[in-house]
Amino acid sequence: MSARELVVVATGPLATVQDPGRPGYAELGVPHSGAVDAPALALANRLVGNPADAAGVEATFGGLRLRARGPGIRHVAVTGAPGPVVVDGVPAPFGAPLPLRQGALLELGAPTSGLRSYLAVRGGIDVPPVLGSRATDLLSGLGPEPLRAGDRLPVGTSAEEFAGADQAPCSAPPEEFTLRVLPGPRDDWFTGEAAERLCSARWTATSRSNRIGIRLAGPPLDRARAGELSAEGMVSGALQVPPNGQPVLFLADHPVTGGYPVIGVVLGADLPLAGQIPPGAGVRFRAVR
Repeated sequence: MSARELVVVATGPLATVQDPGRPGYAELGVPHSGAVDAPALALANRLVGNPADAAGVEATFGGLRLRARGPGIRHVAVTGAPGPVVVDGVPAPFGAPLPLRQGALLELGAPTSGLRSYLAVRGGIDVPPVLGSRATDLLSGLGPEPLRAGDRLPVGTSAEEFAGADQAPCSAPPEEFTLRVLPGPRDDWFTGEAAERLCSARWTATSRSNRIGIRLAGPPLDRARAGELSAEGMVSGALQVPPNGQPVLFLADHPVTGGYPVIGVVLGADLPLAGQIPPGAGVRFRAVR
């Protein structure tokens, strides 16, 4: 029997293989990585009857084109940032399981809102795992390289029962993003005005952003203390502030240590939303305790 695979025809700005990531290796200098909008990938997997840890494709701002090869690729699903889904030139539903015949061409257009869309295929993307995960990590280089035209993605098999859902509700990301943030751990390195400014200003996500972090532009956050910190542990959601006063919001592929003070940390529940912030979007922070 011929191998089942998806052949990459085009990738758009960036397309990577992702799953829930590889937690538990920070002491070795390995980031968590994984899907930036993990609930979106999990939903896509549920739609095609995959287990939650199955690997799929994370597409940044559309442009992904894949051709099905081999028999038995029964269903795929696209979730995350909503946008046009086309199979062999015919519009197809978003957030629903889609059959793919052998030789079919699947195309994802640019999202109408948000940034990252997720493609799951029944059986999962079956590339070799590294440290228990198939996720591409842009910082450490672990996992498969970012996808390129001509790559062939093997498709696994699934024993999970296929629920046959018609469609899942998917809410579109907003035009302006509001993220809840906890103060500290180094908010004492900043002036009181800076702490207030973090949650009163409107920040703009710059084009110098990726899976590692979002660089934000806005009024500078002034320090109350001079000098630099020794390297200390970093977490997803940390708002690290370099000397220019412009915060960086760390995402899935962030470094595990850093030497700039962290003025606050975005709640984990809001990180999937943060992963959908496109360049040029407005961002506001709301303090919680």
